[in-house]
Amino acid sequence: MTEDFSKGKRGAVVKPDPNKVRITIRLDGDIVNHFKELVNKAGGGNYQTLINNALQEHIKNQNKSLEKTLRKVIRDELHEFKRAG
Repeated sequence: MTEDFSKGKRGAVVKPDPNKVRITIRLDGDIVNHFKELVNKAGGGNYQTLINNALQEHIKNQNKSLEKTLRKVIRDELHEFKRAG
């Protein structure tokens, strides 16, 4: 039995997400192994997606920290303003 691939197309079967950017990055082996182990323990998935999610969470937490700091500064300044006025 022979297969006819004459009408086959090259390229990805599933189109990549247009919001994703392909890059080359070097990470420590223990970092990559950690995320691969998480995928294996979960029974499948994509370790690159987990790394992406971890980076997004880090950014989100930094923004929360900045917002918390700004709110404290504004509260302190308002308190001083009310006390002086």
